[in-house]
Amino acid sequence: MNVLWIFAHPEQRSLSAALRDEGLRALREAGHEYRLSDLYAMRWNPVVDGADFRHDADERLIVGSASRRAYDAGTLSEDIRAEQEKIAWADALVVQFPLWWYGMPAILKGWFDRVFVKGFAYGVVGPDGRTLRYGDGKLAGKRAMVVLTAGAPEATVGPRGVNGELGDLLFPLHHGTFWYSGMSVLPPYVVYGADRVPAEAYETHAAELRKRLAALPTEEPIPFRRQNGGDYDERLVLRPDLLPGRTGLSVHYAQPRTPAAGGAQDTQTAASG
Repeated sequence: MNVLWIFAHPEQRSLSAALRDEGLRALREAGHEYRLSDLYAMRWNPVVDGADFRHDADERLIVGSASRRAYDAGTLSEDIRAEQEKIAWADALVVQFPLWWYGMPAILKGWFDRVFVKGFAYGVVGPDGRTLRYGDGKLAGKRAMVVLTAGAPEATVGPRGVNGELGDLLFPLHHGTFWYSGMSVLPPYVVYGADRVPAEAYETHAAELRKRLAALPTEEPIPFRRQNGGDYDERLVLRPDLLPGRTGLSVHYAQPRTPAAGGAQDTQTAASG
């Protein structure tokens, strides 16, 4: 496989960086090719502006239409085109970050904002005129997996833990970005209590990450419903005969969510290393 590893942590001496190096070594030893986008090391610009699209500053900037014109014309800024070329090359994306304030670092959010432009990751229409998203689109056939460090202890996550479930917190990234653009989404790999991992526990975490990466080509993805698979009506609302009376994020899974073994559980927290 060709794997693009997107890394978003500012400290090269962190647990996250050590796990990144472990993961890349595992990919190489398994015979995979990889490319690395280390966003802090690259000094990635996370801010969308008209320069991304060679937009006339005297005219109102409408990001969607401006980005589509620039994408179609091949005039997106060089740094955006370089990342899109990496994605096009890749069979799988590994997106690694520490959970900060229940979300991804701003630099990573800005990577998605600038790279996943209209025409590349969304705004794609099929031959029948239907918009291709939520399981379809230009990125269909690719796989995506989050590698996450979370500061909270494992006991605080889950359906009754004070931090709630990371499956819900990661829903915007898993469902609203990866799945929206067509990619199959694998369960996340999570290290809990990341700021307090003792040295003797590191090898356990590293071994589990190696195990997950070994299964990258074959692991069953999260069973999200396809937009165009017949489960939604013409308003893109789940049909009333499916899970009647149920609401919330869970209705968009074709099968009930169950925690995966060994660090792949749904989790969430506020901050971590």
